[in-house]
Amino acid sequence: MAASAMLLDPKPLTHNQPPPSEILDDEDFYGRLKSLHRQLEFIDIQEEYVKDEFKNLKRELLRAQEEVKRIQSVPLVIGQFMEMVDQNYGIVGSTTGSNYYVRILSTINRELLKPSASVALHRHSNALVDVLPPEADSSISLLTQSEKPDVTYNDIGGCDIQKQEIREAVELPLTHHELYKQIGIDPPRGVLLYGPPGTGKTMLAKAVANHTTAAFIRVVGSEFVQKYLGEGPRMVRDVFRLAKENAPAIIFIDEVDAIATARFDAQTGADREVQRILMELLNQMDGFDQTVNVKVIMATNRADTLDPALLRPGRLDRKIEFPLPDRRQKRLVFQVCTAKMNLSDEVDLEDYVSRPDKISAAEIAAICQEAGLHAVRKNRYVILAKDFEKGYRSNVKKPDTDFEFYNCRVPRSPFPRSLFPSLSQTTDDDDDDDDDDDDGGIPYFFRSSSVLVDS
Repeated sequence: MAASAMLLDPKPLTHNQPPPSEILDDEDFYGRLKSLHRQLEFIDIQEEYVKDEFKNLKRELLRAQEEVKRIQSVPLVIGQFMEMVDQNYGIVGSTTGSNYYVRILSTINRELLKPSASVALHRHSNALVDVLPPEADSSISLLTQSEKPDVTYNDIGGCDIQKQEIREAVELPLTHHELYKQIGIDPPRGVLLYGPPGTGKTMLAKAVANHTTAAFIRVVGSEFVQKYLGEGPRMVRDVFRLAKENAPAIIFIDEVDAIATARFDAQTGADREVQRILMELLNQMDGFDQTVNVKVIMATNRADTLDPALLRPGRLDRKIEFPLPDRRQKRLVFQVCTAKMNLSDEVDLEDYVSRPDKISAAEIAAICQEAGLHAVRKNRYVILAKDFEKGYRSNVKKPDTDFEFYNCRVPRSPFPRSLFPSLSQTTDDDDDDDDDDDDGGIPYFFRSSSVLVDS
């Protein structure tokens, strides 16, 4: 019984003793070790192969990068992308006016290839090798805060109604847009300033730029007229694109009649190009919505020649006229121009205000400037009434035949005429200036040269 019990109840395996199926003899262990060693050698060979292949690919990448740099090396031709044919080819327009079917470099991001995008073309094959940023080929730039005009509303004499109208149409929509939302109206999109030359149109636009924190873009109408076809409309698109990217913004187009005259049956290519610029301007003014704070100010001296499509409500909602100043306006302009001038007590500005001559604000400023220059010529620190009279005559009552400096006499002077030919002449109007210290028409700050002459 005891022996049978021992056979039926074998001794249990210990925890550290492996089962019989996992016990390997020395030969099996050695064979498995050699197999693993061969696998390790194969992996080492594969690693060396991958390293060599990586080095080869890296050299090829460097050669390809050098080739791309060589292809993109300057000088390059600037063109305009027009249409994508497939992933490798497209149509571009060059600055010479020709269109080309070209190959597109494989490294270029196809999402950047949009119509009217500025691109760089290879100088020999015209292949498209780079996409330029939108501002790279644009001659339009923003005025920085330091470049903004320092003109204020107080520097503009008179024009009270014009100041109020332009502030309602341009300044308030940019600074207090919620007022127009509460009223339930849309602010004007554009403003036209028109009137004779020298009445303050450009100066008022500068004051608006100074009194707002909005970006200010100033262009002249003649800048849009370029040599090659398509350049003018592209510049118009660049102006409005730049304004939208930097909104709130103000676009001021001075002398807009250069590109916005009434359309007609054009016979020359130049006239047709100007009309294309006008159509692009009309399209851009219709394109931007009211949610983008972009305001357009246009100024012209010839409002009667503008195209009716530009003047319709929805584009230029407000037209502000700048007439020649009346008596009250002239008084205000004289006060502003003479605010910092050292005037004598005998100067009566009301005498010049009451004169019936139709003069502009620019002519009034020229009168004051000429009076100051005449006082400097006479070595005085005070401006007299006769200085203003001479300035008034030289700017308003000009002779019909020729100017005063053609009818002049040469007084006796201790200096040679060849030294100061222009300053050694006085006009017949100086006969009444006997009370002044006249040294042959030579101002005080030129007399120091007499030492050199005497020596």
